[in-house]
Amino acid sequence: MVPTMDLEEIHKPLKVHYVSATDSPEFTHLRWALARSSIIGLDAEWKPCQSTQPSTFPTVSLLQLACRVNHGLDDPAESDGSPVFLLDLSSVPLPSIWEILSDVFSSPDILKLGFRFKQDLKYLSSTFQVQGCVKGFDRVEPYVDITNVYNTLQQNHMGRKVHKDMKSLATICKEILSISLSKELQCSDWSQRPLTEEQKAYAARDAHCLLQIFDVFKTKVVSKGKCLNGDSKVHLCASLGLKELLRNPERDNTILTIKLVEALDIIQGISASDYPHRIGVADEAVSSSLCAKIRPMEECLMRIVREYGEMILLKEADMKPKTSRKRGKKRSSVVVVNKTKCETFDEWGGPPPWDFEVGGDGCPKFLCDVMVEGLAKHLRCVGIDAAIPCSKKPEPRDLISQAQREKRVLLTRDAKLLRHEYLLKNQIYRVKSLLKNEQLVEVIETFRLQICEDQLMSRCTKCNGRFIQKPLTTEEAVEAAKGFQRIPNCLFDKNLEFWQCMDCGQLYWEGTQYHNAVQKFIDVCKLNE
Repeated sequence: MVPTMDLEEIHKPLKVHYVSATDSPEFTHLRWALARSSIIGLDAEWKPCQSTQPSTFPTVSLLQLACRVNHGLDDPAESDGSPVFLLDLSSVPLPSIWEILSDVFSSPDILKLGFRFKQDLKYLSSTFQVQGCVKGFDRVEPYVDITNVYNTLQQNHMGRKVHKDMKSLATICKEILSISLSKELQCSDWSQRPLTEEQKAYAARDAHCLLQIFDVFKTKVVSKGKCLNGDSKVHLCASLGLKELLRNPERDNTILTIKLVEALDIIQGISASDYPHRIGVADEAVSSSLCAKIRPMEECLMRIVREYGEMILLKEADMKPKTSRKRGKKRSSVVVVNKTKCETFDEWGGPPPWDFEVGGDGCPKFLCDVMVEGLAKHLRCVGIDAAIPCSKKPEPRDLISQAQREKRVLLTRDAKLLRHEYLLKNQIYRVKSLLKNEQLVEVIETFRLQICEDQLMSRCTKCNGRFIQKPLTTEEAVEAAKGFQRIPNCLFDKNLEFWQCMDCGQLYWEGTQYHNAVQKFIDVCKLNE
């Protein structure tokens, strides 16, 4: 939950600007926002690579920049607050924007947020180098990783050290912001143009949520006084000169930063004719018009940077794709056999284990592994029995055993599962589509499933159970929900019908979401044709 933030603020529509040319109003707006932002969320998208050991890095097609524009600026009508810019790297000439991005990545006055952004930076640097920018990008600082923000929030909440699990961004958003961040389009082809509106919305949300998570973090840090305990130092040390501060390494870094900013202002105020021989550092700092416009970071933010900030630094070894460490080993015939197995199970041959010819009951049943759990929910929504593994991290043998025991077809996207020798024929199917809607259509067509409108929403999406056939009244639903589930008060006056899962007890009702879901699956399954 988010105790100190306005939920309406979190869920309001994003202001997204698609930048595809340097002479466009969107690009002008991007430069304007970058020069006035103290925090920027970074993310990148590229076409998924099919090879497990590519010889080159993927080409980044889209760079997302979510800007936290400072308020009270010179043109309030232009201010979006937190606009998101989608920079189309396949359309914009990369040499023309390299300097701008380089300034942003290295500016000490802009805090950069990311989610494991080092890999993105590798691919981004490689993409620019291929397009003639020899330097590419080698660093991002100051930088705060959202994974570390999440671990810190959990540690403060639980009062103990938290094990650093590799939490996904969707999981972090769910726990910190109480919002669901769909990752359905993550593996879509980002190199194709034009991008769909769904892709643009997905990309924008991925970057913008970094700002929202950091807002929660910043609010909690400020509330505990971690950013407000240094005011006295500012007043006590304000009269000290820059030379004295540099001599004493124990002085507060915030005061040193303030003094450096003051010194930089003085240097910028001196004309080239008055002082033609500027020192190299100062000259580099004011070389870019964008960098010169960026305002100094506020004290509270500087203290967060000091305590939690870090730097992404790419070494020479990071600029080359990693190759296999197994040297001198020749390919054996086993690999060829496994490849044959993959091709065998990649296409469905039938009959399925529920077929009457092989002793089945005629009811289609599937087992969806962790890679296609979203497909399991879609199958349940159209009335198909779709189970998920008994454990969160099942072994391949366990998956096969469960599928055989329950007479199910195992659905997966994991090619490694197809290589095990103990797999039985007609027991596993590799789903080719990436998006859940397309996966659903693929399974329906492959197994020739009969879907009718009466089947829609007839299974529990939570546990795969069946619903009680007779709808519950409001009074019966309230009684069934006691100590288990909360029914919103706004539903009591609408005379709705409720259903309850016979297995897990979950309650459902015919609200707006229900009708939208029914219409969605009517369209996906083409039931109205």
